Amino acid sequence: MKIFLGDKLVDEKDAVVSVFDHGLLYGDGVFEGIRAYNGRVFLLDEHIERLYDSAQAIALKIPMTRKQMKQAVVDTCKANEISDGYIRLVVTRGKGTLGLNPYLCDKAEVIIIAAKIQLYPQELYDNGLKIVTVGTIRNHPEAINPRIKSLNYLNNVIAKIEAINAGCMECLMLNHKGEVAEASGDNIFAVKNGVITTPPSTCGALEGLTRNKVMELAREAGYEMREAPMARYDLYVADEVFLTGTAAEIISVVDVDKREIGGGKPGEITRKLAELYHQAARSEGTPIE
Repeated sequence: MKIFLGDKLVDEKDAVVSVFDHGLLYGDGVFEGIRAYNGRVFLLDEHIERLYDSAQAIALKIPMTRKQMKQAVVDTCKANEISDGYIRLVVTRGKGTLGLNPYLCDKAEVIIIAAKIQLYPQELYDNGLKIVTVGTIRNHPEAINPRIKSLNYLNNVIAKIEAINAGCMECLMLNHKGEVAEASGDNIFAVKNGVITTPPSTCGALEGLTRNKVMELAREAGYEMREAPMARYDLYVADEVFLTGTAAEIISVVDVDKREIGGGKPGEITRKLAELYHQAARSEGTPIE
């Protein structure tokens, strides 16, 4: 496997970073998870824009232009013969000292990995997912703003541990007000009487690019789409609940805290949006070849 590291492609065995890198020591950096479908990188422009916005928000200077970064993503896919796969794009603060001061770091480190991924087994896409509300709340927006896709994912990891310990593969995270925020790694939607609702980023949800694309597709298909705060009650009484994410794509939730949703099977609107999303993902994007 070839890894893009710094400013060039290297063999996997040579893709190493310093133990003094602040990405390792403090989770100081930003990243994007990107998908390739049918020889195209899906939503590449949007991912690159969010990467640079996240970096700007944490005062991290990326040592490449946006154009160079896009080309590096494409080149990494080519080098690994990835036509359908997953790209992890990481920018760390770089090598520094054992202290917190980010201004003592030499230069930001760019890492791009292109490989395969399957987040959930196919049976869960066919039959739906069970989730449970966890005690770990989403980071306060004024602590780490949810629009920053940072390397500091411990908040989500602890929530994931709680979910797995409860026998679920995913969970529901609330914000500091007790409102619905998101899952540990995905955005959440509820459907009630044909109206689709998802929490805004002000409720602690990452402004996911898959989330935004699904909202766009829903509106184009004629569905009423809302961004509004939600309580767990709104999920319990929903006709359908589903999650969205770059790795997960769209997956139905059929049980929330032991409350069966939609008769315990994926709903019609969820299935329709998944179909529309897959059509878009396989026909749009930046060509790899």
